[in-house]
Amino acid sequence: MKIGPKYKICRRLGERIFPKCQTTKFTISGDGAARPGKVTGRRSRSASDYGSQLKEKQKARYTYGVNERQFRSYVKRSRSIKTGNPLANLGQLVESRLDNVVYRLGLVPSRAFARQVVSHGHILVNGKRVTIPSYTISVGDMIGVRSQSRDNGVFREASARLKEYEPPSWLLYTNDREAKVVAPPALEAAESNLNLSAIIDFYSRV
Repeated sequence: MKIGPKYKICRRLGERIFPKCQTTKFTISGDGAARPGKVTGRRSRSASDYGSQLKEKQKARYTYGVNERQFRSYVKRSRSIKTGNPLANLGQLVESRLDNVVYRLGLVPSRAFARQVVSHGHILVNGKRVTIPSYTISVGDMIGVRSQSRDNGVFREASARLKEYEPPSWLLYTNDREAKVVAPPALEAAESNLNLSAIIDFYSRV
């Protein structure tokens, strides 16, 4: 998914959704708010419901690295599932992506990095190499690092990082390079800054 200038996107959405925006450099350069004494020349106004919902949808898309077609499909599926509610279903669908699971396991520092290691064939699902970042994991699946990749620099560094890392309750490490999906991702496992209700409302009107 081609994203574009990350600083500009973070300022527009009012969220530090990319690792690049969580740096001192971004803080110094400003996060979109007017500085004291600065005259913007524009009158502030409240965003419309549509504008607010669009903003929430874009935040979710950029957070998970999902293009518009894929995200629309997730919302459609979340509303068609007969069990649960659309909000919980949407949270589960985006959290169940393989690239997100690799990120949630703490194997890599970002979802963008997770997409890269999955695409390059470093990740196994139930002992088989999977190279599709959007692959949907299920309860009982085993997620691991390919043995030939374990000496790769990023995974060597992960060993020390994982000693102090606590994965979500729906993921359980069975050893230092393999984990089991023990439950469906819960809604609260999704990013807390996302308004999933506004996202569902946005797609109900388009």
